[in-house]
Amino acid sequence: MKILLFGRGGQVGWELQRSLSVLGELVALDFDPVHNPDQLCGDFSNLTGLAETVRRVAPDVIVNAAAHTAVDKAEAEPALARTINALAPGVLASEAHKLGAWLVHYSTDYVFDGSGSQPWRETDATGPLSVYGQTKLEGEQRVATNARHLIFRTSWVYAARGGNFAKTMLRLAGEREELTVIDDQIGAPTSAELLADVTAHALVTAMRQPELAGLYHCVADGETSWHGYARYVLAQAQALGWTLKAGPEQVAPTATASYPTPARRPLNSRLDTTRLQTAFGLVLPHWQVQVKRMLTEITREK
Repeated sequence: MKILLFGRGGQVGWELQRSLSVLGELVALDFDPVHNPDQLCGDFSNLTGLAETVRRVAPDVIVNAAAHTAVDKAEAEPALARTINALAPGVLASEAHKLGAWLVHYSTDYVFDGSGSQPWRETDATGPLSVYGQTKLEGEQRVATNARHLIFRTSWVYAARGGNFAKTMLRLAGEREELTVIDDQIGAPTSAELLADVTAHALVTAMRQPELAGLYHCVADGETSWHGYARYVLAQAQALGWTLKAGPEQVAPTATASYPTPARRPLNSRLDTTRLQTAFGLVLPHWQVQVKRMLTEITREK
């Protein structure tokens, strides 16, 4: 089996290189062709180049971990965001269809309007509040035109590699005696490692059972606010020996309205993962499990 992976330099793409490498020959591409084998195109703003790359590689599976994820910046550059998040995945879907290949794609809770307090199901009506959400929703629709597809909606993704919310909180807590963090956005911090492992498992299963193709929600178990997330991070860091000026008790809650941004954020980012767990026989770990693991890892690197 030959797998073509786009977005290898991102948090999810980096972990996918590990999880997919045991399934077959893996061709992993970065945005810049200079860093790619045979200078293959991984630039999602180059639609012609993407199509040519898929034809040259002729993979059995295409995995798209590339995206325009700068949510606020997307409001100022909607055309670029649409090209990367919608048109490029559409090109991959078209080329996958010609090859009879599977296409794996990642989407987001931002396709919903964030209302209510119940976890969103795959069948719920969408209603994106931002350019980012709108373009990701269009991307889903274009990917789904290829019958052999797996789309994973996720939220609050982090990894030990690169920047993330936890690292920002640790830095700020080392500098300040008090922190203020939003407490009215609710979701589940989800590790790139978990997404990569679920992807590999689901892909193998779906290739044996093509009727499992479709859209799935994939997040860690449980829920919290950014405020609760920050408090947990600082408490665990202290237990691991970090010296901080601000501990969990010095993190004050505030509303989203206190931090106006160009793009509106959904307040309810809960995603119901029942369909995923049932279809693929999975048990998703509580969000605290892998956050704690990530904190242990970055503590060792200090």
